[in-house]
Amino acid sequence: MADGERSAGPDQPALSIRRASLAYPGGGPVLTGVDGSVAPGEAVALIGPNGGGKSTLIKGLLGLVPVVAGEITVLGRSPARARRDVAYVPQADTLDPDFPISAAQVVLTGRYRRIGWLRRPGRTDRAIAGEALDRVGLAHRARTRFGELSGGQRQRVLLARAIAQRPRLLLLDEPFNGVDAVSQQTILATLAEFKRAGAAVVVSTHDLTVAHLNCESVCLVNGCQYGFGPTGRTLTSPGLRAAYGQQAVELRGDRVIVAGT
Repeated sequence: MADGERSAGPDQPALSIRRASLAYPGGGPVLTGVDGSVAPGEAVALIGPNGGGKSTLIKGLLGLVPVVAGEITVLGRSPARARRDVAYVPQADTLDPDFPISAAQVVLTGRYRRIGWLRRPGRTDRAIAGEALDRVGLAHRARTRFGELSGGQRQRVLLARAIAQRPRLLLLDEPFNGVDAVSQQTILATLAEFKRAGAAVVVSTHDLTVAHLNCESVCLVNGCQYGFGPTGRTLTSPGLRAAYGQQAVELRGDRVIVAGT
């Protein structure tokens, strides 16, 4: 069967990474030796310092950064062929706040991979987008220009765009940075809904408590993999010290502290 026709079965992992190394064109590997899997309905937290390769791995799962060694399989296909079933939520502050587009229009772009970029969204697509905006508590801001929203509200709009896409794999890059408590709780509740619906989730975060309480597994990276496995066995003081070095952090109960203090 051709690669573009295969799909992950009910007993297959949604995401399979086998000793993968990733590199940008013209450069050496940014991240090496990543090895692990994520089942449908489960979440993995990407943990590691800034510049350690978390965003690179997410781009690799989208097929935007080449895999130069090993293999990444997304929903039974290559990352590039699986994009139609993968939603990506970037950091809100990476987008141009001056671009003249409303919150509703941003969410509606989540339908384009389903309907095709050359077709106009229909009534059903607009209803799905409106429902997604309502689920993140921002239906009343549908006509507000995206750049006029707060940081947390912009992040919720991007999450609504992912909801409208109806993906089987959801990728989030630092979704909790600079967001208010309401937005954080909305994001966490939505991630739980995705998992209950059978979607797999990959979330890059520095919030170890969020990872500890909301993710079934953890991937520790800093240029290479320091661990990939069940949260309770991977999110440990030795693993964090190895990944973070002198700036290690650790968990004590549900509290996050700086190691050595």
